[in-house]
Amino acid sequence: MYQGFYNLTSGMLTQQRNLNVVSNNMSNTQTAGYKSDTMVTSTFQEEMLLRTGRVSKGNPQDMGITSKIRTQTETITDYEQGSMEDTGSNLDFAIMGEGFFSVQTPGGVQYTRNGSFMIDDEGYLSISGTSGEGRVLGTDGQPILIKDERFTVDSAGNIYAPKPDPVKKSEDGEEEETEYETDENGNIILPPPERYGQIALTRFEDVSTLHREDNGLYTSPNQGTIVNGQDDSTLIWKHLEKSNVDMVQEMTTLMSSQRALQSAAQMLRMYDQVMGKSSTDVGRL
Repeated sequence: MYQGFYNLTSGMLTQQRNLNVVSNNMSNTQTAGYKSDTMVTSTFQEEMLLRTGRVSKGNPQDMGITSKIRTQTETITDYEQGSMEDTGSNLDFAIMGEGFFSVQTPGGVQYTRNGSFMIDDEGYLSISGTSGEGRVLGTDGQPILIKDERFTVDSAGNIYAPKPDPVKKSEDGEEEETEYETDENGNIILPPPERYGQIALTRFEDVSTLHREDNGLYTSPNQGTIVNGQDDSTLIWKHLEKSNVDMVQEMTTLMSSQRALQSAAQMLRMYDQVMGKSSTDVGRL
């Protein structure tokens, strides 16, 4: 009889944790770069059931193995590629393939797939507007200072200043040529644009070592590898990677967990009533 309390209580706790995972996935369907989680469960401890005689307790016979408790083993993150959304914003970036953006935080370097960036109050590319927090790191391990928001970006993550204008206007509005060299045909030779930096794309050989933190960030005890320019890791400018949450699958899991939780609660209430009867009515006999 008491075994039912263990089974039902552990089942309710497990289903409640599963609902928490599912609800977190569903609430982040519109979060750029979000990767869905799946909870894995298993039995807590197996026990051997034995049968003995009513009078003689010797020579017990094995009946089988059972477990009274089911519990959460781990939460697995699905790092499958999400679809791309064209935003047209200079400050939106997406990674096609493997890799993460590296972000400077008070707790050390963390990683994210969310490429919705901004410029902080000191001019650095950042995931937050707070000075000194959440700055995006380049391949040199340093934050990237953006001097002009009219920059351009290539597929390897290099950020370039806008091309210099061969003609500039004076204070009275009249055009005047800048002092640039010209070729033999009289065409102005513009100097190469300034390079602000290169956004680092970091890949991990074993993504299972990544630990999810707040705000879509991850940490890892292992050192990642810079993969800028490789075929399987490409930076797409003015795009965002959508969440890879499958809403149909999440709704199915949600309804299944809710029904299992309700059924376990009803059965637990019945067990409590039966135990109450056994300790009151049967006890009087």
